[in-house]
Parts: sequence; structure tokens; C-alpha cells
Amino acid sequence: MSTEEAFAEAEINPDGSTSGGPDVGADGSSGDEGIPEGAGMPADPEGMDPAVYVVGAFALLLALCGLIYFIRRKRRRDLGFDDADDLFSSLDGKEFNLNLPDEVEEYYQVKGECEDAGWEPGQGNANASPEGPGRRLAQALMKRCIADVPLLQFMQRESPGMNRLYAQSMCSVKQWRSFQTAESLVTAEVDEVRAEADEIEPGWSQVIWRQAFQYHTMLKNRQEAERKAMAQMAERKKVEEDKVAAIKNKADSERKRIDDAEKAAQELIQMEEREKSSKSSFSGKDNGIKKGFLNSKKK
Repeated sequence: MSTEEAFAEAEINPDGSTSGGPDVGADGSSGDEGIPEGAGMPADPEGMDPAVYVVGAFALLLALCGLIYFIRRKRRRDLGFDDADDLFSSLDGKEFNLNLPDEVEEYYQVKGECEDAGWEPGQGNANASPEGPGRRLAQALMKRCIADVPLLQFMQRESPGMNRLYAQSMCSVKQWRSFQTAESLVTAEVDEVRAEADEIEPGWSQVIWRQAFQYHTMLKNRQEAERKAMAQMAERKKVEEDKVAAIKNKADSERKRIDDAEKAAQELIQMEEREKSSKSSFSGKDNGIKKGFLNSKKK
């Protein structure tokens, strides 16, 4: 098609512009020449480079890691730690520096005395006379066992949390080793108490720890009841003291009110006496004026 025919097919708009015809350059050539095929068409999604997806996924992963980091850092700051080094350095495991109670050493002292008195392991005389060495040794072992109960309760509370922290690498090596040492200490104490119980009374090892926990709970409840009773007594004493103080303050206030009233009455009496005295003085001066004094002046 020639250029003239193309212009003939073009529609002339009222404003002088044309539409419907081919684009023509300044040199009269058609604008279709030199334009690659498919230019200006939207890109086919199926033809997108896979590297774009990889970059997008990597950027999303970085953003997620950064969010987790800032959340954990904020939590550490809320706990009073500025960074991870401060956090892990604070976990020095001092809370697991456990020591066995003094009742352990006392038990072995009693055992030595009982052995000197003729006691032998396995005699099964724990329920004998209270004066006998077997009964005395059994009481010493139960006292030791009851004193060990707080250590067992502490380790039972801390063990699940420490195992979770270690599994998530959130505790220091020093703290974990300290925990393992404490756990070994308590485990050895439990086994040793059981062995001593069987020496005193065969089969006692099966129930001694349950009995110790029961006795410990009973003693703890008794101590708590005594503490509450003492607190109530102190509260009642304070109430009584407050009542006495209130009565005393009321009496002092009443006494002060009476004193103030008496003082005011005395001041009023003195004021009236001064007024009477001043009036009598003035009246005496008038009586001293001679009659006819004013009249003689007028003459």
C-alpha cells in the first residue's frame, strides 16, 4: 500500500487529527519499520527468569531472620541483658552449687556410735526399743532423708527447664556442667540413702523416700501453721496496742481540752477584773472635781 492510499484510509477527526492510518515518520516512511516483533506486548509470566524467585525467597528469609533477631534482642534487653555475651556470662551455674545438709555427716557419726555399741547391718531392729542402736540409727537416717527433700524438689523443678535450654543451646557450658554435677550429687545421695535403709531394715529402701516426703510436707505444714499463728498473735497484739494508744490519745485530748478551757476561763476572769479596775479608777477622778468649776470659768 502506498502512502497516499494509507492517508486516504485514515479518518480525519474534527480537530484535524487522524486515526486509523499507519504512523508515518518525518521522512514519510511508515513507523512499523525497524520495530521488533512483539515489542510493547506484556511479558509472558511463564517466561520469567527463575532467578527472580530465588532472589525473592532469599530476601524474605533475610527479613524473617532479622525480625527474629530483633525480637530476641528486645527480650534480652527487657531481662536486663545488652547482648548475648552478657546473657550467657550471667548463666554461671551458681544456683546449682549444691551442698548436702549437715544431717548427712550427723548420720555417719550416729552410725559409728551404733556400731561401737554392737549394731550390725541387716539386723532388722529399726522398730526395736527407742533406746536401741537400731532405732536410733533409723531415726538419724530419716532425719537425713527429710533434710534431703528440698534438694530433690529443687532438681525436679529445674531439670525439665535445663534440658530444654541445653537442647536449644540457650545455656552456657559452665551452667550445664554445674547442673550435671548437682544432678549426680543428688542421684548418688538418693541411692546411698536407699542402701543405708536396707542395712537398717531390709526392704525399707522401697518406701523411705515416700515417707520422707510425707514427713517433710507434714513438718512444713506445721511450720506454716505456727508462722500464721505467730502472725495472728502479732496482729492481735498490734490491735490491742492501737486500742490502748487510742484510749490514751483520747484521754490526753480530753485533758488538754479541759486545761485549755480552764486557762481561757482564768484569762476571762482576769480581763473582767482589769475592766472593773479601770472603771473604778475613772469614776474616782470624776468625783474629785469641785462643783461650780465649770460655771466659774464661764463667768
